[in-house]
Amino acid sequence: MQSSAYGASLAGGAFDLENFVKQPQTILRCLSWLFSIVVFATITAEGYINPATQIEAKCMFNNNDSACSYGVAIGILAFLACVIFLILDAYFPQISNAKERKYIVIGDLVFSAAWTFLWFICFCVLANQWSKTESSAVAADAARAVVAFAFFSIITWGLLFYFAFGRYRQGVSDFDQEYRDPANDHTTPYPSTPYTSSSGPAGYQQSPFSHSQEQPGEYQPPAY
Repeated sequence: MQSSAYGASLAGGAFDLENFVKQPQTILRCLSWLFSIVVFATITAEGYINPATQIEAKCMFNNNDSACSYGVAIGILAFLACVIFLILDAYFPQISNAKERKYIVIGDLVFSAAWTFLWFICFCVLANQWSKTESSAVAADAARAVVAFAFFSIITWGLLFYFAFGRYRQGVSDFDQEYRDPANDHTTPYPSTPYTSSSGPAGYQQSPFSHSQEQPGEYQPPAY
């Protein structure tokens, strides 16, 4: 049962680097990791400008610091999550406990769904604020890159959610089909009694002396 639980082909098996690299989840996590770097690194490096009339640096998205802070926070958390889930994906085939696999898959499912939604909000906020930006001192290419890669992140995290949901459904079906608690299984007939009759186990023969021997307690005097 556990060798096929939640999409793992071989429980306790050795790590296969070639197969791991070719997995869709691995490719999508690497892309998500790269997109998150582009978003938060670009905002951190070029996302704040110093207008001539202001002393403090302001966000390039319509001078809305909240928009830049939100993009940086989502990007950094997505970056860390991709690293953690990549490690878990590499270690996943070696986990022989179905419950541990279930927790990992559910965590992947919930986090992917949440970050798909958060990236969508990030894209909407940044695109809306960029459309309202009028300053000529803003690095337009950097702002467009942030908006574009926020949109790409919606796609990659949405696909990660799709694969996580498929792995969860596969794990549940494998668990239901391959495991059945004997204590609660009422469909299995009870094993037949090993004795076919009350005379004793099969192959049993009575002693050859049972009829020739006298009953104990009966005494016959010797003949002279």
